[in-house]
Amino acid sequence: MILDELAAHARERVAAAKAVRPLEQVKAQAEAAPRGTFRFAQALSGQDLAFICEIKKASPSKGVIDPVFDYRAIAAAYKAAGADCVSVLTEPKWFLGSDEIFRAVRAAIDVPMIRKDFTVDRYQIYEAKLLGADAVLLICTLLDAATLAQYLEICDTLGLSALVETHDADEMRMAIDAGARLIGVNNRNLKDFTVDLDNAARLRALAPTGTVFVAESGVSGPADAAALRRAGADALLVGEHLMRSPDKTAALAALREAAR
Repeated sequence: MILDELAAHARERVAAAKAVRPLEQVKAQAEAAPRGTFRFAQALSGQDLAFICEIKKASPSKGVIDPVFDYRAIAAAYKAAGADCVSVLTEPKWFLGSDEIFRAVRAAIDVPMIRKDFTVDRYQIYEAKLLGADAVLLICTLLDAATLAQYLEICDTLGLSALVETHDADEMRMAIDAGARLIGVNNRNLKDFTVDLDNAARLRALAPTGTVFVAESGVSGPADAAALRRAGADALLVGEHLMRSPDKTAALAALREAAR
């Protein structure tokens, strides 16, 4: 199963990183940095549907999405288009991402950013802080309840938002019990990569009042954005659709208009 391979490779990457910079060093540096202001979550909390625009070169299900992949130009286009937040993949093997890409995008735009990776160790949260991230992704499928609660506490200490990703009712309850305030529902099943846009609609009712509800994956055009807004999404994470759009400003404008 690809998710198991992604998690295993993440653990290998963490082990290699720790050999260069030990956990205590990275933790101390992250805690010494100015505390974040949770601006990622705040940017998604308005009255209108918010958009997290994703920068990724490839994916396990689609292969290479953008062979050119001028990520600085993509970041500039997203900012010009009015992206509320930007997501940058840093997973190197299947998504062809890197920390260097994240740093370059962070230096280019002041939009709130999430480091999107497969978090299997608290080390990665401290890394994200030092990269300049405003948020991290925590995937319930990869974590047990106690670990999720611990990671959320670390994020709170650092002032980072945590997008807690769920896929079914049990994971929704796990996220809620852990105290998640920013809950995502992935419409793509990470076990077989099938997409079901109704997944977010089914799980929306479980999210407590006051949480920010993000529908992730599967948006292929304005009609999908409108449907997910009707289902109660506060924000959409859109990747491949925008990455394949030659005019990202027009593509995002069309999604926004459809969702009004």
